[in-house]
Parts: sequence; structure tokens; C-alpha cells
Amino acid sequence: MGIKVTVWNEFRHEKSHKTVQEVYPDGMHVVIAKFLQAAGYEVGTATLDEPEHGLTDAVLANTDVLLWWGHMAHHEVKDEIVDKVQQRVLNGMGLIVLHSGHFSKIFRRMMGTNCSLKWREMGERHRLWVVSPGHPIVEGLGEYFEIPHTEMYGEFFDIPQPDELVFLSWFQGGEVFRSGCCWHRGRGKIFYFQPGHETFPIYYQKEVQQVITNAVRWCAPVNVVNFRDMAQAPHHPEPLEKIVIE
Repeated sequence: MGIKVTVWNEFRHEKSHKTVQEVYPDGMHVVIAKFLQAAGYEVGTATLDEPEHGLTDAVLANTDVLLWWGHMAHHEVKDEIVDKVQQRVLNGMGLIVLHSGHFSKIFRRMMGTNCSLKWREMGERHRLWVVSPGHPIVEGLGEYFEIPHTEMYGEFFDIPQPDELVFLSWFQGGEVFRSGCCWHRGRGKIFYFQPGHETFPIYYQKEVQQVITNAVRWCAPVNVVNFRDMAQAPHHPEPLEKIVIE
């Protein structure tokens, strides 16, 4: 069976900001879903204003990798939904957090830090350097690629030290940023990817699409037969072998 992906988006900017409507008339989640479908994944979408934010138990149970884009309404995401997403990640679901999703409840929950950073919106040039050339997420890329116009994110980025740093970014104004970071939490894998400001057509760029497509494959769960739910695993298991105390 193929990898099952759910693309979650606030879907607020596209409804209220004319510039964003012009770039993503159907929503960023639709653009992302289309190129992931073209890559062969089974893709669904979910948005903030749907019942349960579109993340029902059935949807989450049928999701191998969840992509998350949020910005202006992080505070509106219900804590009980965050709880469910967190548990699914601990049980093996992959999580890809995009751009301003660094301030989402779920990312901050999984990181355990404030996840704050510096930012500037001037449409400057952005160069992403591959600093882990053997990593599956960079397959098909050169040693760097550039985004012509973007929002700057700069250090210090208040996150735990990544298990693997995949991209390091330079911005035209001089700042640098850890823009592609990987972590493991429980059985699940998490990838944070910085590009994706709502007023720029970044998700149409082929290199960005390649990274996200590769990241879905990397984040997909590894099947462990009869692995117990992390929340239900016994703390006092019976021994597998006979124990003789002498």
C-alpha cells in the first residue's frame, strides 16, 4: 500500500488576504496535495475550520505522514486535537512542519521549547545549503538551491539540537538559519522545513516540492509487528525468559 498523507492548513490567509488569494486561490494545502499526489502518494487535506479541524480519529488513524502549515490562528487549535496528534506521532506517524508552523501548538509540544526566531519580510533572496548530502531528504538536489523572494527567518532559533541538520540557510540580509531539521520522538519522525511564506509562490518551486516529497518518504512510519501503543505499553512487563535467582 502507498504512503497516506494528510496536508493540514489553517486556510485563513487565503480567505482574507487578496495577495495570498492571488498566489494560492484554492489554498496552499491544495497546491501541496497536488504535487504529492503526482509523486504517487495517497493524499487528503484538512483545515482549521472543519469539525475537529479535519483531524478526526478516523483521519489520523489513516494518516502515515501529517504536514502542518499554520500562522495566524495557532491559538485556535484545540488542545485535545494536539493531544491526539502528539500521540499518533509517538506511535509512528510522521510530522512535517512547514514555515510559520514553528509556532504551532503541536511543534512546540514536540520540541518542548519556545521555538522563537528572528524574522523580516522584505522579499529577499534565500539560499539553502545542503549540509547532509547523504540524507534521503536531499535526493535529487544539488549542493544548494535558491528561492528568489522569501521571508527571512534568522537565528537564534529556539529548538532542541536537531538529530540531523539537513539544510542551513543564508539570506540576502546576512542572517543564517537552520532551515531543515530532523528529530525522532517515540516511534515517529519529525521534519521542520522553513520555506513557504504565504505571499510568495514558494510551493510551486520544483526544488521545494522535491524536498517535501522526499521528506514524506523519510517520515513515513516503519512497521514494527505487534508494537504496542506508546500510551498503553505496560510499565511492568512479564519476563520473556525464565528467571532463576540464585
